[in-house]
Amino acid sequence: MMVILLLFITGLMFGSFYNVIICRVPEGGSIVFPPSHCPQCRKKLGVLDLIPVLSFLYLKGSCRYCGGKISIQYPLVELITGLFFVLLYIKFGLTLKFFVYLFLVSVLMLVSVIDLKHKIIPNKITYPSLIIAVIMALFLNHISVFSSLLGILVSAGFLFLFVFFSRGRGMGMGDVKLAAVIGAVLGWKYTILGIFIGSLIGAVFGIILIFTGIIERKSRIPFGPLISLGVLISIFFGEEIINLILRINKILWF
Repeated sequence: MMVILLLFITGLMFGSFYNVIICRVPEGGSIVFPPSHCPQCRKKLGVLDLIPVLSFLYLKGSCRYCGGKISIQYPLVELITGLFFVLLYIKFGLTLKFFVYLFLVSVLMLVSVIDLKHKIIPNKITYPSLIIAVIMALFLNHISVFSSLLGILVSAGFLFLFVFFSRGRGMGMGDVKLAAVIGAVLGWKYTILGIFIGSLIGAVFGIILIFTGIIERKSRIPFGPLISLGVLISIFFGEEIINLILRINKILWF
């Protein structure tokens, strides 16, 4: 129980840092300088303003200096990150897979929020993440280098063909690069499964949003969060889903 609590608190702190990346990278800003400040009055924030989740609750979602509203994004990212630290530990324990998947989940968190806010997936996140993913395959042996490279080729190639033939109407090259990162970590099988699940979820929600009039038929839905959601399902339940598909296939054919 103590390990879970420590991991959750650690996740909250990482989530706070992820918020800095989410807010600054799309704008081309540095994640180091200037120090954390209110985006409205530009006042430098103190230690008591930066306690994950608790500061938001204590300040009632407002800046203590100017009274400006603080986005709900901040505590949500912190809480979700803390939750995934715990869920990955429950699923994999403190094993190599825990740390590898923690890296991937962190990337998915960053690109999902940025894509939702700005409808872009920055190269400043995908390129370094891809390099780190390949280096991990080289030295950590959680996946063979061949499987990692094949995961990049198949996963990114699959989405690139979709972008090419759809002329970028459904997704963009940022999604292709994200698929390359995921493929490098998970290999092609679980990545393609995640993309398929994400596409299915996106289709269902897209139809609901169109019929309820929330969006128009030609509106672009950010695909990064959908890929991320599908891949998360693949990480936690991929083996069970693949085994189920194989059993169904065996019944149908034999």
